[in-house]
Amino acid sequence: MKIIWGIIGAGDVCEIKSAPALYSTSFSEVKTVMRRNAEKAADFAQRHKIPNWTTDIAELLSDNEIDAIYIATPPASHAEITIKAAKAGKAVYVEKPMANSYKECLTMIDACQQANVPLFVAYYRRTLEGFVKVKELIESGTIGEVRYVNIEMIQPLQSELIANSDTNWRVNPEIAGGGYFHDLASHQLDFLDFLFGPITTAKGISMNQAGVYAADDIVTATFKFESGVLGSGSWCFTSNAISENDSTKIVGSKGELSFNTFGNPMIIHLKTAKYGDEEFSFQHSQPIQKNLIKLIVDELRGINKSPSTGISAARTNKVMDEITKS
Repeated sequence: MKIIWGIIGAGDVCEIKSAPALYSTSFSEVKTVMRRNAEKAADFAQRHKIPNWTTDIAELLSDNEIDAIYIATPPASHAEITIKAAKAGKAVYVEKPMANSYKECLTMIDACQQANVPLFVAYYRRTLEGFVKVKELIESGTIGEVRYVNIEMIQPLQSELIANSDTNWRVNPEIAGGGYFHDLASHQLDFLDFLFGPITTAKGISMNQAGVYAADDIVTATFKFESGVLGSGSWCFTSNAISENDSTKIVGSKGELSFNTFGNPMIIHLKTAKYGDEEFSFQHSQPIQKNLIKLIVDELRGINKSPSTGISAARTNKVMDEITKS
């Protein structure tokens, strides 16, 4: 059985991270790409050897040969498109963050449950080798019982992780639900959910310090996991290049480990009294979503399970809402 995909939205993420994985994965094929701009839709289809393109979402959703829809539009449209796809009987794979708010996430989950179709979200770090290694180190007791986790993300206004703020929808709260915190910290918070389970309590302060764009550019937070692990985080996106940092530290009763969430390679630093200092390096292969997409395709074929679902992803939106509601 082969899974036939339709793509809605074909920007940079789709270009590099996802579409090549969708059509290069075994038992997976992309039939149609939809984009509002006809010239760009045709160009994308031609370059990626996708047989069909359209500017009409209804045309794509009415195609009975298409089994699943990948939604790669900005977050503000995720809920609306997901609901339409579910009503058309299509499985849904949607980009992160899942939506602009936790409330919207719940409407997406409800629509897919009512239509009896699965809902997946593109938190692909749950499947990358380096992040799986972090999970293995923790679950094996290498650092003992986990006490707390701290995230520090400091970025200058223009960095490799941050696109041009003059033209970037990610800093328009109406389109993105927030700013770079929602775009980038969602990956970090989702992975912590994967490690330690749901966050049950979250508080924070967010504000716009630099006034460069509409979204908040600095966030601080504290949170508690259902498992009893405590956490904190600081995210600043208008700092200086000297202070630039991307680090998550996990402290346990027998040691600690730290790692970067973004960029290649991923480096894990491990410190324990028993083994001293160790370092693990992982180069993420491309396209970066291929591991998760393979598991999604497997699940749609009745073989495996995806570790990233609408249920798990909605929890991350809920946490971000709680942190930034001030």
